[in-house]
Amino acid sequence: MIEVYTDGASAGNPGPSGAGIFIKNNGEVERYSIPLGMMENHEAEYHALIKALEICIEKKYRTVSFRTDSQLINRAVEKEFVKNKRYSPLLDKALELTRQLDLFFIKWIPSSENKSADDLARRAIRMNEGKNHEKNNHI
Repeated sequence: MIEVYTDGASAGNPGPSGAGIFIKNNGEVERYSIPLGMMENHEAEYHALIKALEICIEKKYRTVSFRTDSQLINRAVEKEFVKNKRYSPLLDKALELTRQLDLFFIKWIPSSENKSADDLARRAIRMNEGKNHEKNNHI
């Protein structure tokens, strides 16, 4: 089973934001830092989830287990409901993507267990301000 760790981060709320995605695939590791532009932290968390799902689908990963330190994301995906209607389109997009997988799990983990994805998200924030404005950066 593929393990996917995601984190979204913002420098300010709203502020420059980034997605960090760390994927473990049978001993192989993939790392992604994706600058997201200006948005709020919760939006960045949703975008990190969506980007990670898109990567999994593109790479034809069919059975995935996601980890997030965002209780908001974990609850929203598990219940398929979000209180703040502003995030409904983002949740709908994420749920639509999960349905393209054979098996999808999501689990909340403490921030201390999500350090790799957090570091990648923070790197992506800096990429918003730097010379590198590519949308997808595989490192």
